[in-house]
Amino acid sequence: MTIRAVVFDIGGVLELVDDASWPHCWMASWERRLGLDTGAFATGLATHAPGGSVVTGEVSEAQMRLMYQDALGLDDVDTDELIREMWDAYCGELDIELFDYFVSLRSNYKTGILSNSGDGARREEQRRFGFQDVTDDIVYSHEVGLAKPDPKIYALTSDRLGVLPDEIVFLDDLPANVDAAREAGWHAVVHRDSNASITELGVILSAHP
Repeated sequence: MTIRAVVFDIGGVLELVDDASWPHCWMASWERRLGLDTGAFATGLATHAPGGSVVTGEVSEAQMRLMYQDALGLDDVDTDELIREMWDAYCGELDIELFDYFVSLRSNYKTGILSNSGDGARREEQRRFGFQDVTDDIVYSHEVGLAKPDPKIYALTSDRLGVLPDEIVFLDDLPANVDAAREAGWHAVVHRDSNASITELGVILSAHP
């Protein structure tokens, strides 16, 4: 079967960011700034957390902002700064080598992005990196109410790109998401570094011209 579409994850792939560690670093920096004990931020969040999931869109950006503000007792000015720093940490830096490769594929393939995300991510990532300008579709989990590795989000992405599952190759940094993509019928690669991923994707694309 010919590959007709290439789909990339964002965090940890197109963006150089460790999704497992940045929240802890960001919270720790505010604990130090406010003279709080280690873990006080997380404790405050647990107390003020709204019900629902951020990643499937049940919690809005406005609700998250209010939760952070209440958890730390911040005024509006400090809350604005906290939110700016959160988005800086969330988005990290662009992996230019991988981004350029992804952009280059669009001349021969449909390209898409599939990201577990939170309200505000589309705005912030577009402002920084312009993802919407270089891809055919972006599926953000918080906008569709589904998140990887739910099989339904892979089916939705396939439908939105207008291709069959076995016509897609996918790059994600989490093995569970890659395994789910393969179970959905996609070709998929676990991202570890840019050179290796570009090589592995090239092999798959060459094998399915």
